[in-house]
Amino acid sequence: MRLLPASLFGRLVLVLLTGLLLAQVLSIFILFKDRHRQKFKLQEKQLILRMTETVKMLDSLPHQKREPLLTVLNTLRLRVFLNSNIECLEGKTYSPVFASIVMSLHRHLGNDQPLCIVETNPPHTHSLIGNFFKARWHPPFYAKIQLQDGHWVSFEHLHPQEAITTPWRLLLILAILLITVLSLSIMTVRWLTRPLAILADAAEHLGRDIHHPPLSENGPTEVRRAAHAFNLMQTRLTRYLEDRARILTAISHDLKTPLTRLRLRVEQLEEQKCRDNFIRDLDEMQSMTAATLDFMRGLEIIEPVQPLDIRALLESLQADYEEMGLPVTIAHEYTPPPLSTHPQSLKRCLVNLIDNAHKYGQRVTISLKKQENQLLMIVSDEGQGIPEAALESVFEPFYRLEKSRNRATGGTGLGLSIARNIARAHGGDIILRHRVGGGLEAIISLPLLGCLEIPTILH
Repeated sequence: MRLLPASLFGRLVLVLLTGLLLAQVLSIFILFKDRHRQKFKLQEKQLILRMTETVKMLDSLPHQKREPLLTVLNTLRLRVFLNSNIECLEGKTYSPVFASIVMSLHRHLGNDQPLCIVETNPPHTHSLIGNFFKARWHPPFYAKIQLQDGHWVSFEHLHPQEAITTPWRLLLILAILLITVLSLSIMTVRWLTRPLAILADAAEHLGRDIHHPPLSENGPTEVRRAAHAFNLMQTRLTRYLEDRARILTAISHDLKTPLTRLRLRVEQLEEQKCRDNFIRDLDEMQSMTAATLDFMRGLEIIEPVQPLDIRALLESLQADYEEMGLPVTIAHEYTPPPLSTHPQSLKRCLVNLIDNAHKYGQRVTISLKKQENQLLMIVSDEGQGIPEAALESVFEPFYRLEKSRNRATGGTGLGLSIARNIARAHGGDIILRHRVGGGLEAIISLPLLGCLEIPTILH
């Protein structure tokens, strides 16, 4: 299972979202901790002031007039008793919270005022979220303070149970903040990563069509520099490939004239054996020159893109080969939709593969299959096959497995090179592999989607 998104856009959004959520959670935690601390101090201050004021008020009244005031002095979280059975020891050690209360009471009432505090356990809360969002009250306790006439007044500080309420307002504010920041982040990331996607598409098109329109050089400085460097690279590659094709074509074409003169002079030789050897060498040179011109012409496609019925093309090739006495079988497994291709170039690609299959194998079969978004055209034979190490080498120009240099048996070594160039110009490829039952398979893969963007020049 992939944990991270595959695209840069998805990863940046994930990082921003994670960072934003973490920042919000930490901010809320710090805010609530500070809020609770301030509220705790304020409650403690109010609690101490309430107790000291109550003690001073009771000291100012006779003992018999104190009881009626108890109902007035009682509050929701602080109850007052005149007669209490609470036992506590003065001068004992308290926890920091209650020690602070004792010190504050002595500061307001005097250090000689007898008092003590009995700590009680706070009620149990039900959840961690409840503990976090619930209002934080001072821990409950019992306090006993002696009045000036020797009587004691007791205070019971309560910690009432409160219903845990969901902080909808806080969650709504957090959701609005997240949606706003995330939307802006997505727009920003999309704006920043779009030039990379455009550059990747341009690099893919460059592999198919060297004359693809150049990139627009606008945007931030880094994007403009990258687009300019890419356009400059494309210009240099175009110039290099055009110069190479022009030179090779000119050389191959210019060789025809001296070869023709040599043939005329060789025909005038009287010795038959010497004349035949010269003619054979000249024929081989002329064949190589013609093959080179043919290969260079195979690097250019000038015909327009047209919808093509692949099965109809295969059936027409089947009829042509049957007229020549070379049977071709078409397996009816899959009928692809019409593809936008260069029909004559694709036909030439198939003819090269079928010719090879008839030349080096028997019982040629063509099958059509669909694999994901690819159309597979498999040209198989039942011949002896080729060595495993040569499955890729045979696509190199002028590479031949037959080392006798006899063009009648070994060919020129350009058929598979031309076929692969045509397939790659259509956005596909050609590979060779051995059949399970013996023989060889040439697999042409063509994209079923996006076939309208086929280049007009092959390199």
